[in-house]
Amino acid sequence: MFLQALEKQNPDLVEAALSLFNQGLLMPDTTVIDVDQFIHNAQNIRQQADRYGLKLFAMTKQVGRNPLLAKILIEQCQFDGIVCVDFKEARLMAKHGLPIANVGHLVQPPTNMIDSLIGEIQPEVITVYSLDKAKQISNAAQKYQRQQGLLLKFYHARDQLYTNQESGFPIEELDDIVAEIEAMPNVHIEGVTHFPCFLYNQESNKTQPTANLTTLIEAKQRLEQLGVECRQINAPSATCVETLPILAEFGCTHGEPGHALTGTVPANATTTQSEKIAMLYLSEVSHHYGSDSYCFAGGYYRRGGLENCLVFDNNKRYLTSIYNDDRDSIDYHLRLSGLFPVGSPVIMAYRTQVFVTRSDVALVAGISSGKPHLMAVYDALGNPLNTSEVHHG
Repeated sequence: MFLQALEKQNPDLVEAALSLFNQGLLMPDTTVIDVDQFIHNAQNIRQQADRYGLKLFAMTKQVGRNPLLAKILIEQCQFDGIVCVDFKEARLMAKHGLPIANVGHLVQPPTNMIDSLIGEIQPEVITVYSLDKAKQISNAAQKYQRQQGLLLKFYHARDQLYTNQESGFPIEELDDIVAEIEAMPNVHIEGVTHFPCFLYNQESNKTQPTANLTTLIEAKQRLEQLGVECRQINAPSATCVETLPILAEFGCTHGEPGHALTGTVPANATTTQSEKIAMLYLSEVSHHYGSDSYCFAGGYYRRGGLENCLVFDNNKRYLTSIYNDDRDSIDYHLRLSGLFPVGSPVIMAYRTQVFVTRSDVALVAGISSGKPHLMAVYDALGNPLNTSEVHHG
């Protein structure tokens, strides 16, 4: 999906990945991230947000919940905190001492983690969409003598909810929900959220608001009519330089950049965006079967739009088609059209969610200055790997 954009926008990333591969420093099934471009993207987003007075919570699941990149976003790019889509991400980021802004963006914290969440991690807000969960949080907040902010998620029947992410309070029940939560001690309603508030429209080639954003604003207005001040109107999905003015126009206060940090917002595949591609996927030809080559996999993401790849052999590059013939099968390998020498490096670029893959994540700095070097290698869930094994194994 992004291969052509990668070659046009960041050819030095391709060359750096190939060089590190040829030195034996990178293995196949590795997501390679250009840290310099990642920072540049983040700074552009931060500057645009500052123009409109918006706060930014960093979404890191797309890059494998990487704690080093999260630290860079907080310390170098002045992001306002980390959003943790689920409790495991909150556990990891807290372990690294990072400021947890929002927990429960997609998955509410489970019962047996509520105490540690409230007593130790102490996030700025927790997103809830059930009264039972709000009550559990209230009980823990009483126990630890804390005041815990909540973001409420309301939905309308017309809204778009992804499969297995269906959740929220029916907006028709807003008055009763608010009354019940306001009666709970040690918690307060900090604001509202919804997802996805923006989606890419292929026909217009633009990222546009969804009906969910309308519901979000309706919920905010009704809360304020009830006397509840909404200090956070959080409108996640596709937060980028292009969409931040729209957030401001609708009166939102917070965005949660994710794909924009690596330049993999859908519009960037075909149009010029402020964010540039900062990520690729590296593999290597494993073997042949019939008239096709097969490369090592593990990083395939079925919604990524993967169609083509580049294979490199004797200083030549070959553009060829790449296939995962059955989405129900484990991606041990991916099939390439044509026969290429075993060991040939393969480069792909597509929209991914590293945390649901088996890929390693390699952070490469110095590409912009022509001196690329490998900073560190992590697994897909943000755990550091023994880089000495990667270098010399």
